[in-house]
Formats: sequence, C-alpha cells, structure tokens
Amino acid sequence: MNALPSFDAVVLAGGRAVRLGGQAKPQLEVGGRTMLAAVLAAVSDAERRVVVGPPQPVPDDVVLVREEPPGGGPVPALRAGLAAVTQDVVAVLAGDLPFLTSAVVSGLRERLTGDGVLVVDATGRDQLLLGLWRTTALRAAVAGTGGPTSMRAVLSPLAVRRWRPDAPTGGPAPWTDCDTPADLARARAHRPGRLPPGPRG
Repeated sequence: MNALPSFDAVVLAGGRAVRLGGQAKPQLEVGGRTMLAAVLAAVSDAERRVVVGPPQPVPDDVVLVREEPPGGGPVPALRAGLAAVTQDVVAVLAGDLPFLTSAVVSGLRERLTGDGVLVVDATGRDQLLLGLWRTTALRAAVAGTGGPTSMRAVLSPLAVRRWRPDAPTGGPAPWTDCDTPADLARARAHRPGRLPPGPRG
C-alpha cells in the first residue's frame, strides 16, 4: 500500500456567526469541545496546522494567521493560509465541522489525483471547504483573484476528483456544518458517544 502524502492543513475560522448571536462560530461547543478543536483533532497528523481568523484559542503548535482584509471571506482567508503552508499537499477545511474525523481526511489523502479531491454530500453537492489539494495548483488558482470572488469560481478551473464518504448509521455526516441555530441544536443533540474520537485540539 502506498504511503499517504504528507500534508499541511488550513482551517478557515474567521467571520462572525451573525445567525448564531455574533459569536466566533468555530469556538462554539458541540459534545464538550469546540468545533475548531474537533477539526484540528481530525488533522492532528498534519505537518503544520494553520488557522485563519481573528485571535482565538488554539494549541501552541498551531499557526494563527489573519486574512486581508479581515473578514474578507474565504478566498482571502485561503490566500493567507496558503502563505504559511510548507508541504506539497494541503487540506482546506471549514472551522465548523464538529463531526469531521481523521478517517475522512485519510480517505481524501488516499484519493488525491489531479489537482485535488473534495467531499460531496449525500445530495451530490460539492463541499468546497472539505478537500485536499496540490499546494502549487491551489496557490496558482488564488493568485490571480481580485475583488469579491467565490470559492467555487476559484476552484472551478482545477482538475478535481469528488468523493462521498459514508455517513455513520444513525449518526451525523462528516460534512455536517453549523450555520444556523437549528443546525447547532441538532449537532448538540447527538450523544457524546457518537462524536468522533480524538483529543482536544
């Protein structure tokens, strides 16, 4: 079996969750730990973990950077995160994925072909902030962007493989995010035993 590629991880953890009371969304807790801690645990074997966003609690070995302009959205955040990446492969993840597991990240690493691989959900929708990429291809994609630009527009020229991981029976899917109070309530309703294993951070 081929060894999985070494990788860095960029976690986009900026912006205020207006629909969640204006709090820093990645710092909201699900199952006794913050959503950001869950994401960082899923990439604990990354060579470097980079969090992009405002000052917030992160483990000592995590690099915290800020996008320019602050709060400018995912594309400026991705550009700032990539500047801190040292590996040829990078995972790009949202900071509000409380059920992400290391197994899903390993599955992406196993399936990396072309410019990158990303997760699609049960409806076939691309999860643009749940993928693994060739660093050079991603840097080239964001280099020429200016003004407001969507992640979909940035990634559309790339050669992308798509993968739908299995969701646990009766449990939350790994692509579950928390954008609304209802999303957060549903995530918190799952028993702690159903949460992905892993240390805090």
